[in-house]
Amino acid sequence: MLKSGLKWMFLIIGTTIGAGYASGREIWEFFGHGSGLAIVLFILFFTISCTVIMYISHQFQTEEYRPVLRTIVGGRLTAVYDGMIFLYLYTTTVVMLSGSGASVQSFQLSYGWGIIIMCIALILLFIRDINGLLEINQIILPVLIIGLIAVLLQFIRDEQLELFSHWHEQDNWHAAFPFTALNILPLIAVLGAIGSKIKSKQEIWIACIGSGLVLGIITYIYNNSLIQIADELLVYEIPLFAILNSYSLNMLIFMSFLLWFAIYTTAAAGLLGIVTRLKGYFKNVPLWLMTSCLLITMLPLTAIGFSTLIGFLYPLYGILNLYVLIRLLLYPLWNTTK
Repeated sequence: MLKSGLKWMFLIIGTTIGAGYASGREIWEFFGHGSGLAIVLFILFFTISCTVIMYISHQFQTEEYRPVLRTIVGGRLTAVYDGMIFLYLYTTTVVMLSGSGASVQSFQLSYGWGIIIMCIALILLFIRDINGLLEINQIILPVLIIGLIAVLLQFIRDEQLELFSHWHEQDNWHAAFPFTALNILPLIAVLGAIGSKIKSKQEIWIACIGSGLVLGIITYIYNNSLIQIADELLVYEIPLFAILNSYSLNMLIFMSFLLWFAIYTTAAAGLLGIVTRLKGYFKNVPLWLMTSCLLITMLPLTAIGFSTLIGFLYPLYGILNLYVLIRLLLYPLWNTTK
């Protein structure tokens, strides 16, 4: 039970911690000054939403997300949000490819080579079907989480920062709604694909509470660090590199590796949601081949650039997904009245 719960917890975290989140760009777009309460609310909203999604997928033993989506938003809006989820997963996977291009530039590799390396790694992963993603999450994500927290705490100690020095500023509390909404839509797609593999409700509680707390703690520490270097963030496409600016080359290389793997797991999760949705139309086509075809269509869009894509798409999706978030948060109430 504990092992399975942790497996789903890492799947949730791996879906959420991608190029935008791990680089700090997504956190800075939504939070910044006066956001302590917003992050606490995010933990609560995220935990409730994941629990509802996993409960529904377990109840219907789903292998793709449409039954879960229909239960959440109703039959009339299912087609609308089905299209939105597909578009979301597609465009955010483009963001992950762009993030890979940006992250490898610290190794003196070109933007294009970073994208090609990511595409090859994703195709190889899907040769092992869904099991490949679950296995790599359990290996990579513990290292990523520990490494990211360690670097952020080291930065806070070196700069002699106070973790709760800005707690009296809470004017940005409402950012919790679009930030949670942004991260919920891909989870419907990914968790909807594994409903038939969930064995008990205890697994759901472990996965959802654990992922909410881990992501909340990282978000709070990360945001507190970014506040201190706000003036430098205009120079860096990846804010994490602004934090690492005064550290050794070895530390920069290590964190660049972790950032790349964070991008990798989120890109894989997004593609999982897409290919499991398309599987009904292409039953005899292996996942790796569908992945290859999708990646080819995405390559031209990566020319737009990493920070430009995040700055435009993420706030837009955060607003468009608010209805889904409200339905998830109210689901325990209106479901008991049926």
